[in-house]
Amino acid sequence: MTKLKVFLADDHAVVREGLKRLIDGETDMEVSGEAGDGAEAVKKITTTKPDIVVMDVSMPNLGGAAATRQLKERSPDIKVIALTVHEDRAYLQELLSAGVSGYVLKRAASDELIRAIRSVAAGGVYVDQRLVGNLISSMIQPRSEALEPIDKLSERELAVLQLIASGYTNKEIASQLEVSVKTVETYKSRSMEKLGLQSRVDIVRLANEQGWFQAIK
Repeated sequence: MTKLKVFLADDHAVVREGLKRLIDGETDMEVSGEAGDGAEAVKKITTTKPDIVVMDVSMPNLGGAAATRQLKERSPDIKVIALTVHEDRAYLQELLSAGVSGYVLKRAASDELIRAIRSVAAGGVYVDQRLVGNLISSMIQPRSEALEPIDKLSERELAVLQLIASGYTNKEIASQLEVSVKTVETYKSRSMEKLGLQSRVDIVRLANEQGWFQAIK
């Protein structure tokens, strides 16, 4: 089985070592490289071309956002997960704007990062559930503020699409909305049909276009 190659960029050697043990302990992924600052990370990643980059936001020489922008300019398909202690909206928006595909808090449980890596590798966008799960209501915009063609969706259909874009599974969405998994699948199918979406990638693209992640504070 081909393993996902994960690159670690963090200025704390102890943190990198802990993440390395965590990732190497999974059967489907391995750490393929490390760097202690942003400039070094960009140089090594450009050469080694890993599948996923786990990038600390605050690093010497070049911060996570700037390093991500440089990487995306050189390799648009590179997938970066921001790892940070920052929970405020400004940092989230800056990193999403820079092109990260995931945003995970350092205080999160270890399995949160593993989930993020798998989700991003599969083409999704993953935002730490501590930032999304507690703010579902703020993500659901009033009907009067909705933008075409989003007007075609019911409130629940819209909520399902937003949660899918944020990395939730159908089972987790069902739990959040207190409905069955089958009902979630129905909402998903209806909304995708109404908007002409074909895949999860289309849902993520729509989320970016509509600025759904900007609702996170």
